[in-house]
Amino acid sequence: MKKVVLLVAICIALASVPVFAQEEEAETSSSSNYYYVNAPIQKVYPYRKGYVVTYRKGAIGSATTYLPLEWFEKEVEGGAPKGEVIMLGTGTQWPYLAVYYKGGEISHVRLYVRKERSHETWGDVPAGINIDDKFESIETIKLEF
Repeated sequence: MKKVVLLVAICIALASVPVFAQEEEAETSSSSNYYYVNAPIQKVYPYRKGYVVTYRKGAIGSATTYLPLEWFEKEVEGGAPKGEVIMLGTGTQWPYLAVYYKGGEISHVRLYVRKERSHETWGDVPAGINIDDKFESIETIKLEF
């Protein structure tokens, strides 16, 4: 009889562990204001004022966003730039854009691109094209999906 009571007590104790873990997880995840959005890149065009990034939107669509060069050079209040370019080595990982938000406002972006400029995701803006106005007064970006 004592063995049965002990076995039942152990089963109840083990069954209650996931309940406490879920409550703790819910408290920590709801307290964070950060979230991020990733988008696979179709093309990255370096430009004198920043990067033109065409990314996949849904199954067959695409959209374009403009990332000012200042985001990758200037340090903001926290000490780090608003943007970061991360070079991917050879392999199977596809280039992508990660946009991090804090409380609904953009925190920073990371542009994961291939080192090899010969990769199909790199492109060039033709010399006669002037798109300087696209990089003016950009404070935030919202990726379309």
